[in-house]
Amino acid sequence: MITPSQIIQYIAKHYQVNPAYLWAKFPEYGVFRHLNSGKWFAILMNIPGNKIGLSHTETIWIINVKAQPEMIGALRMIKGVYPAYHMNKEHWMSLHLAEISPSLLWECIQNSFSLTQQKKR
Repeated sequence: MITPSQIIQYIAKHYQVNPAYLWAKFPEYGVFRHLNSGKWFAILMNIPGNKIGLSHTETIWIINVKAQPEMIGALRMIKGVYPAYHMNKEHWMSLHLAEISPSLLWECIQNSFSLTQQKKR
């Protein structure tokens, strides 16, 4: 399983971004934003499993990332990929850290970073 600290280190190394902890009620929820625009590209959360459709309420770690709407259906067929928790399910998905392969996780973070980057005019 990829740990939350591994994700934080990976994003800091590859994108020079540290998480912002925005909610006192949810102190472990880390939001990753573009430095220039402030747009979110990922949010790391620990939630009850039933929030993404699992049959239990044990706490799990997920990361929400943005994806192309036409790709989400196919990606959702992969173990560890779920409808986005608390985000627009057409554009975002949740990746369960205990189930997702590391290579797919890193690819999805890169894709989300690219999709949310402001285009230069």
